[in-house]
Order: sequence, then C-alpha cells, then structure tokens
Amino acid sequence: MWSQRLMWIAWPAFLMAGVLEMLVFALVDPQELHWFGHPILLSREAIYTIAFFVFWFVNMASSALTTLLAMSPFELNRCPVPADERPADCQKSSICS
Repeated sequence: MWSQRLMWIAWPAFLMAGVLEMLVFALVDPQELHWFGHPILLSREAIYTIAFFVFWFVNMASSALTTLLAMSPFELNRCPVPADERPADCQKSSICS
C-alpha cells in the first residue's frame, strides 16, 4: 500500500521535474547564473542535475501533501498494530479493531 502511494508521489513529480527542467533551461543559460552576486563555477551538466533534483524534491513535496490531504479520516486514524498485539495501555485499543 505504501509503495503504491510512494509511486503516486514520485512518478508524477519526476515527470514534472523533467518538464520544468526543459522550460527553465530553454530560457536560462546555466553559465550565466549567479549566487549572491558570484558566478556559479559548476559545469552545465552539474547545474542541470542539481536543478532537476531540486525540481523533483519540490514536486514530490507537493504530491505528498496532495496525497495526505486525499486520505480519508479512517486511513489517518487507523491503528497500525493488530488488536491482539497491542500493549495494554494503548489508548486506541477500544477504538481500533
């Protein structure tokens, strides 16, 4: 179940990171970028790679938030421990079945 949700998050984020990479670098030359007034002394490929992973991470955060907000209250409040394996002081022991 969690691996399926991870793919719901990672795969669309990966695709959108690729789209953003193409759009941004169609307009921006990586060799002309500056960081706090100083030129970035990395190769074009390094800047493309770093930017791709930044885009991917931001898109994954967005997809994860969407997936979290789409979960039902039952899924969020469900106790992950089976009823017969719960400790005696488990507060959810009577709620979760």
